[in-house]
Amino acid sequence: MTGYWWMDALIGLAVALLVTWLALIIMLAIVRPHGGMLREAMRLLPDVLRLVRRLAADRELPRRVRVRLGLLLVYLASPIDLVPDFIPVLGYADDAIIVTAVLRSVVRRAGLDAVRQHWPGTDDGFAALARITGIDRRPPPSDT
Repeated sequence: MTGYWWMDALIGLAVALLVTWLALIIMLAIVRPHGGMLREAMRLLPDVLRLVRRLAADRELPRRVRVRLGLLLVYLASPIDLVPDFIPVLGYADDAIIVTAVLRSVVRRAGLDAVRQHWPGTDDGFAALARITGIDRRPPPSDT
């Protein structure tokens, strides 16, 4: 039986990947835009793609932010989704959800002004983007 340790390792790896994927599905369900915001997010998609490309090319942004944005562009261009389209709601919304999560992290690291500076659309479109992603919620000032 000791000759089949690789089989146990393979089964363990498959179970770990399945559990990780299920955790991702749960996380995406929690952070997804609610109500009509998903439709609004899909409407803004062309401007958001241009925004992500512009931010990724901005040498003034921290390297980690640019790498994260580059990986996002690769994911969006990939024909393979983390969540298959047959899963209700999340199947078609996973791209919008992942873009939202990445933009939130970009704002935390680079600031809202950097995102605003590169926004290619209208002011109303940026207001909708800020509402959908929650990027307009700034942390309260500290009392230091």
